Amino acid sequence: MQPLTQKKENPIQWLFRYLKESREELKKVTWPSKQVTTKYSLIVVVLSIVIAGFFGGLDWVLNLGLERLIDLTA
Repeated sequence: MQPLTQKKENPIQWLFRYLKESREELKKVTWPSKQVTTKYSLIVVVLSIVIAGFFGGLDWVLNLGLERLIDLTA
């Protein structure tokens, strides 16, 4: 918070200062290599397919069981 005696910054100046500081911070980031990014992306895709298959199979089994339970009571 700014002290009461300090003059408020112009919104345009604030925006440019913010963008400049953001750019400086982005230069400090250690970005992953293309190989690492590809590897992790592949892991995410494979795990997504496996989890979707698991939940799809679970849904199918539960649906089948529920249908048989309903047929028994009808």
